[in-house]
Amino acid sequence: MGIRLSRPSVTMGTVAVLVAATAAVVMTGGTSASAATATFKPVADTYVQNDTTSTNYGTSTQLVVDNSPVRRMFLRFTVSGVSGTVTSAKLRLRTISGNDGSSAGGTFRAMSNTTWSETGTTWANQPSIDGATLGSIGSVSANGWYEVDVTSHVRGNGTFSFGATSSNTDGAYYDSRESGADAPQLVITTGTTPPPPSGDPVLVGVGDISDSGSGDTATAALLDNISGTVFTTGDNVYSNGTASEFNSYYAPTWGRHKSRTRPSPGNHDYNTSGATGYYNYFGSQAGPSGRGYYSYDLGNWHVVSLNSNISMSAGSAQEQWLRADLAASTKPCTLAYWHHPLYTSSSNHAPSTSTRPLYQALYDNNADVVVWGHNHVYERFAPMNPNGGYDAGRGLRSFVAGMGGAGHYSFGTIQPNSEARNSSAYGVLKFTLHANSYDWQFVPVAGQSYSDSGTGSCH
Repeated sequence: MGIRLSRPSVTMGTVAVLVAATAAVVMTGGTSASAATATFKPVADTYVQNDTTSTNYGTSTQLVVDNSPVRRMFLRFTVSGVSGTVTSAKLRLRTISGNDGSSAGGTFRAMSNTTWSETGTTWANQPSIDGATLGSIGSVSANGWYEVDVTSHVRGNGTFSFGATSSNTDGAYYDSRESGADAPQLVITTGTTPPPPSGDPVLVGVGDISDSGSGDTATAALLDNISGTVFTTGDNVYSNGTASEFNSYYAPTWGRHKSRTRPSPGNHDYNTSGATGYYNYFGSQAGPSGRGYYSYDLGNWHVVSLNSNISMSAGSAQEQWLRADLAASTKPCTLAYWHHPLYTSSSNHAPSTSTRPLYQALYDNNADVVVWGHNHVYERFAPMNPNGGYDAGRGLRSFVAGMGGAGHYSFGTIQPNSEARNSSAYGVLKFTLHANSYDWQFVPVAGQSYSDSGTGSCH
């Protein structure tokens, strides 16, 4: 729907807030050593109401749990084509946009009856909600996704029913399967995440990631099957970088890779004063608190995460720190990333010339690669010097990697030395960091075919 609203953090028992996932069945991965996910829409859903005992709501675009009047909700899913051990099953629901939310999102239980009629069920003939309690959703706000862990009930292929009730007089309203893309979902994960790599280190990531859409769900699924360190090129969450948005949009998708993520902040992260949502969510993984720039080593590579939302001028604290950090590094290869691009052909955001002092410092210290976000596209540039001239000997190869999940932008005038571009595919940018060289690969999400790959040598 393109609506970007904050959602509250909810962590009651097995329940957490989530982001939207693709509404069609999607499988990622394919071997027993990899995680695979499949997303199913309900085959039936409805609710019943105690003061309209003979009314059926099976064709309604909403589902409701309430205690005044008493309303109970029913959902049924058919799971097929899933192989391997089910390691996770999540029931996901989206609250409607035309409601203020509720302090209680409902208690969900398994049901033994899997043949009830969507268009025939009423209060008078409703099926029994007779199974084990699976979880409860706490406070909900409008236009947000929420989930319940139902792994104990869904163990493989089959048909599964769920019932929900509420003891609160403030009803919670969810989109039904008749609402289209916002329909409920049952997300099944099988297998395991691949073990850490035994060879050269991998650095993989992207920017402009999480909002109320489903793009970040698809790119997070790619990370499920790519080992290594995860980087971000800013605008981790939309639209304002609030704690609620991090918990509701980012956490359920890219958040499952948080322990191996080394982020950088974007301008949307800074829409919250001081980017406190960003720094509080990532903690020490974002470097010294509130500063936004730091470095680390991977194999023979020195990696630098910078902050393009604060001063970058020559002589600034960040620029001086960068020069000292690069001078102290003993690694033969260097890669840096931040949010605003110095070079870009996108028509949405012009090149950010204020970042040039950072690029100059990297160039002066023989760095090799720089990666940006901000524009929601993918673009690769040939090695260039700080003035944008082609420089095969010392130039940095640069990438705009803003295809993490937020809506795509378009291209305008193609800038000199732009070698590859795409404005329609979501994906991640993967680097394999060899001792004195690197491979890059654009990895598209399931269902998209754009690719770009190559290799380069360290200076």
